[in-house]
Amino acid sequence: MNKFYANNPTTATLGFHISIYILAICILFAAQSFLGDYALRIFNNILIFVILAVSYNLINGVTGQLSLEPNGFVAIGAYITALMLLDSDLKWGMFQLADPHPFVLSMSSELLPALLCSGIVAAVIAIILSFPVFRVRGDYLAIVTLGFGFIIKILAINNPEWTNGAIGLNEIPNDHDSIVKTIENALLSLSQSEIPLREFFGFLYTHAFTNGANITIFFWSGIFATASVILILQIVYSKYGRAMKAVRDDEDAAIAMGINTFKIKTFAFSTSAFLEGVGGGLMAVWLTTIDPKIFGFELTFQLLIIIVLGGLGSTSGAIIGAILVIGGGEWLRFLDQPLVFFGNDLGSYPGLRMVFFSLILLVIMLFAREGIMGKREIWDLNPTRFRIFKKAQ
Repeated sequence: MNKFYANNPTTATLGFHISIYILAICILFAAQSFLGDYALRIFNNILIFVILAVSYNLINGVTGQLSLEPNGFVAIGAYITALMLLDSDLKWGMFQLADPHPFVLSMSSELLPALLCSGIVAAVIAIILSFPVFRVRGDYLAIVTLGFGFIIKILAINNPEWTNGAIGLNEIPNDHDSIVKTIENALLSLSQSEIPLREFFGFLYTHAFTNGANITIFFWSGIFATASVILILQIVYSKYGRAMKAVRDDEDAAIAMGINTFKIKTFAFSTSAFLEGVGGGLMAVWLTTIDPKIFGFELTFQLLIIIVLGGLGSTSGAIIGAILVIGGGEWLRFLDQPLVFFGNDLGSYPGLRMVFFSLILLVIMLFAREGIMGKREIWDLNPTRFRIFKKAQ
């Protein structure tokens, strides 16, 4: 992949990225046809955690900075997106602990601008936060960033005129977006026109928009997950990515080589925060309800498990980790139900699912000390088959 980006820096990779986007959109439409509602919800959750995992891996795995802040930036993105999607009448009826702030009442937009605004605000806060945060390293950095997550949660609870306090926000719209509506109308028009591919467009329209599924949040989760992976790979295999790895391996040596480590760490921190803000906005729309309890340290810990399991520094490892942790956790849910073994009713054991899941994680980490992928990418496993993605020696 390094060689691929080095030999095709800008325009040549544009077609490659567009083809990935087209493939992703086709997969999203196909998933609407072949997956049930429950499977689609799991798939959508995986896509959101892919965004959060690859972005968190950039600062923690690629740059090597032990940061424990993702829950704070996810909360910022979730609240901003929710407040921008809720109309003023809903806000007046929803805010019970205090009247909504006039600025909160003025916040209004559709989904895409709300998500981008959430990411930008999170990135700006990350840049401001980087000045005090990156004065320390290692365990001290972890403590400082951990405190930031707690501060955001406390502010959300104690400012009811902005966030509705501990009650949170409900009835967040998730089924109206002009871009998705335009796509729907375009597919309908193409399916009714006299063109050679009208049957194909008719198939897409029928299976994506008339089957009762909510494609809006699923569509944007897939688009941003694809964009996040492409963006992170573009950064990792650029000169900034090489500088990030130098900071991770030996920061003092990187400084001696003339690398502006503060600039590199701030760039990684703000990029990660931007994607975490977008992921938080998608999470709010997916859940349709949020409150401060959702954004506790448990969310950061879950993301840490994902990137460590997949391999710190590996983007494809972060994706695999998200699939295993989020999808695997749902697949094992049957263990929380009443169990029957050879005709004997063993009863139900709430929490047994997490016991087995923890044992599986323990076994994986015992035999893969650096995670499933380590610092490698999936195309590094078979260089002869993935020659175009072979890293330059």
